[in-house]
Amino acid sequence: MKLIFIKISILLGVLFLLNSCGIKRSMQDRPDISGIEAIDTTRIKHSDTHYSIGKNSLYKNQYGIWELYVEGDALERGVISGSLTRELMHKQETAFMEKIYKLVPETGYRNFLKKTVTWFNRKMYLHVPEEYKQEIYGTSLFGLEKYNDFAPAYIRMLYFHGAHDIGHALQDLMLVGCTSFAAWDEKTEDGQLLLGRNFDFYVGDEFAEEKIAAFINPVDGHKFMMYTWAGMIGSVSGLNEKGISVTINAGKSKIPLQAKTPISLVAREILQYASSTKEAIEIAKKREVFVSESIMVGSANERKAILIEVAPGNFGVYEVENSNELVCSNHFQSEAYVEDNRNLKAIKESHTQYRFDKMRELLSENEKLTPTKAAGILRDKAGLKGSNLGLGNEMAINQLLAHHGIIFKPEERKVWVSANPYQLGAFASYDLEQAFKDFEDGNVSGSVMTDETIAEDPFVNTETYKDYEKYRTLSREITEAIFAERKISEEKIKELKYLNPHFWEVYKIAGDYYFQQKEYKKAVINYKQGKRREVTTLPDKEYLEKMIKKSYRRL
Repeated sequence: MKLIFIKISILLGVLFLLNSCGIKRSMQDRPDISGIEAIDTTRIKHSDTHYSIGKNSLYKNQYGIWELYVEGDALERGVISGSLTRELMHKQETAFMEKIYKLVPETGYRNFLKKTVTWFNRKMYLHVPEEYKQEIYGTSLFGLEKYNDFAPAYIRMLYFHGAHDIGHALQDLMLVGCTSFAAWDEKTEDGQLLLGRNFDFYVGDEFAEEKIAAFINPVDGHKFMMYTWAGMIGSVSGLNEKGISVTINAGKSKIPLQAKTPISLVAREILQYASSTKEAIEIAKKREVFVSESIMVGSANERKAILIEVAPGNFGVYEVENSNELVCSNHFQSEAYVEDNRNLKAIKESHTQYRFDKMRELLSENEKLTPTKAAGILRDKAGLKGSNLGLGNEMAINQLLAHHGIIFKPEERKVWVSANPYQLGAFASYDLEQAFKDFEDGNVSGSVMTDETIAEDPFVNTETYKDYEKYRTLSREITEAIFAERKISEEKIKELKYLNPHFWEVYKIAGDYYFQQKEYKKAVINYKQGKRREVTTLPDKEYLEKMIKKSYRRL
C-alpha cells in the first residue's frame, strides 16, 4: 500500500507541475463581489426555530422541515442564505468533511486527497456561471474556518456542488441510486401531470437530518422552490412558478479526470430560467458536464415529462410516444445511448433495470394516480411480484436511505416534500403561489397545506422498522470489526440475522467475518444463504460465488 501511495504521489506531483498554472488560477479565481459591503447580514433570532433578515427568513415547521425564503440578486441571496442557515450549514459541512476524514484518517493520505481534489477541480470555475459563483461566494462567508486547511471556504463550497457527480462516478461509494416517474392524462385521477421521485443520496445519517424547503425569489428568472440542504445552491429536486419541475438521476459514468459543470447547477439553471421543455433542453445543451445524468423535466403547460440525458461527449432527449407515463432509474433510454457500452453494462450488472421494472409494475397496479398513491409507490419496499428483498436492498424503490422523496403537481403549482425519516415521514404540501405570497407579505412560513399533507407511513411505528434501524447500527459495527480484524461475539452475528433475515447482505457480512476468522465451513454456509436471497447486482453474485470457492479451497 505504501509503495502504491508513493507511485501515485509521484504521478500526482508530475501532473501538478504540468498543471500548476491552471491550479493556481482556479484557487485564486473569485467572482465579482461589488456592493457586498452594503448587504445586511444582521440576523434577528426570534427563537431557535425562527430567524429573519428583512423579508428573508428561516423557519422550522411542525413537520421538522426548515423553510427558507430568500430574495434579491445572486450575491444578496448567497450572503443572506448563508447568514440565516449558518448553524445548519456548519452541521452539513461537518457531516460531509468528517465522513471524508473517517474514510481517510491518516494525515499523509488526507494531504494527498487534498491535492487530488484540487487538481481534479482545477477547471470547474470555468464552467460555473458567474451568477452562481457569486451566490456560492456569499454563502461561503459563513463556512467553518476549521476546514480551511483542506481548501478556502469559497473553493470548498464550490467543490461540494460536485459531490453528487463525484459520488456516483465512483461506483464503490454507491452514494446514488434514485428512481422517478411521471404520469398524466388517463393515468392520473384528474388527468393532470403528476411526478414523484426518491433522492437516494447518502452521506451518513447526520447529513440528512436537516432538510430545507427553499423558496427562491431571484431578481432574474423565475421564482422557484427546491428541496435541499444548507449551503447547497444547486438543485436536485424542484418546481418553478411556470410549472417546470426538475429532478436528477445518475447514469453510469467513467471516472472523470476533471470537473466541469456540476449537474445540480444545470438543474438549478433550468428551474430558474426555463418555462418549457424546449428551453430546458437549450439550457442543458450549452453546459459541459463531467458525469452522466438523466434530468427529468415536467411541464405544466405541455402536460408531459421528458428525460434530458447528458454525458461528457453525448446528449439525448427521451420522450414516450403513445403513453401516459415515464419511468427513470439509473440508465439511459434515448436513441443517443442505444449502443453506449457503459449504459448497457449498467443495465446488465446493476440494479437499475430491476427498479425500472418494479416502478412499471407499481404504476400498472395503481390506476388513476393521486399524490397519496404516489407516496405509496415511493415508499414501496417489496421486490417484483411482491418478493421479499430484505430491508435496505437497493433493488427496492424505497431503499430506506433516501435523503428525501418529493411529489409534484405542476399544473396546480403544488409540491409535497417528505419529512424524516427517509420518505417515510409526512409529505408536507405547499402551494407555490400561496407560499410566495405569504413570504412576500412578510409571513414567517410558506404555510403548509395541512389538509393536503400526506400522513406518515405507519411502518415507522412498527417493530420491524425499529429492528431495521438496529440492524443498520449493528451491521456497521461488524463491518468495522472485520476491517480492523477484531473478534466479535457469536451472539452479534445471530442478532444481525434476526434483525433483517431476508436481506442477502446480512449473510455476506457474516460470511466475510467467518472467512477472516478462518472458520471456512461457517463462511460457506453464510455465503450460500446469501445466494438464496435476492442479490442486488451481478458483481455481488459473482463475489458470493468467488468466496464460496475460496472458502472450499481453504477447508
